[in-house]
Amino acid sequence: MRQQVLVLYLADSRLDSPVVGWTSYDGTGRTSPTTGDGDEPPYDSGVEALRDGWRLFQAAQLIPPYPGHEYDVSFLKHEYFFERIVEVREPQAG
Repeated sequence: MRQQVLVLYLADSRLDSPVVGWTSYDGTGRTSPTTGDGDEPPYDSGVEALRDGWRLFQAAQLIPPYPGHEYDVSFLKHEYFFERIVEVREPQAG
């Protein structure tokens, strides 16, 4: 069994809001995705990832901006981590 991880950055804190950034990691070794390797997100929202079998295991902590910094540009705040566990069959010896 191996873990695949999908990180979705959403437009706001709602899990059904649009995906604005993403990356994925494949513990199976079958693929080698990198950040920015596609123009289209793998899902339109976090809810779509759930419907496709991904399990949500971490959501962004909602921290209000410091007064006077409401419009500062910084990191993408609404980060959600998903995982799925997939079976990996090892090649038969001999």
